[in-house]
Amino acid sequence: MNISVICVGKLKERYWSEAIAEYCKRLKSYCNLEIVELKESRLPDKSGPAEEKAVKETEGEEILKKIKDGVYVVTLEVNGRAMSSEKLAEKIEKLTIDGISNIAFVIGGSLGLSEAVSRRADLQLSFSQMTFPHQMMRVILLEQIYRSFKIIRNETYHK
Repeated sequence: MNISVICVGKLKERYWSEAIAEYCKRLKSYCNLEIVELKESRLPDKSGPAEEKAVKETEGEEILKKIKDGVYVVTLEVNGRAMSSEKLAEKIEKLTIDGISNIAFVIGGSLGLSEAVSRRADLQLSFSQMTFPHQMMRVILLEQIYRSFKIIRNETYHK
């Protein structure tokens, strides 16, 4: 299984980088993992909806350039489909059984995802109705991917 995490923004704080490194290390036994960091677009001071939309569209174009043909795309969106850890594991296992070996998880920037990226998604996934910093979401996502593989292989892990 090849998994890529396409995310807008760089990790600045060391504690986020260390958490990411830990999950990357854990996931080596289960999949080939690639993290693609894209530059976050600057939003001008005193910007309005038009400027915000332009930033999302610019970031969206960069995201779409990184998605290869034939990849199953999962976007993380507040209004996406909520599912339990077990259901996410079932989804990943079913994709594998169906012969899909490339999954891209997409985390937008601080303004979210463009409509074009949302339309490209095979699954719009919501972790919560709450909004989280994209750095934190990256850690939560990697932990859930790791948990999914543990569930799929019926291996022990914290419940």
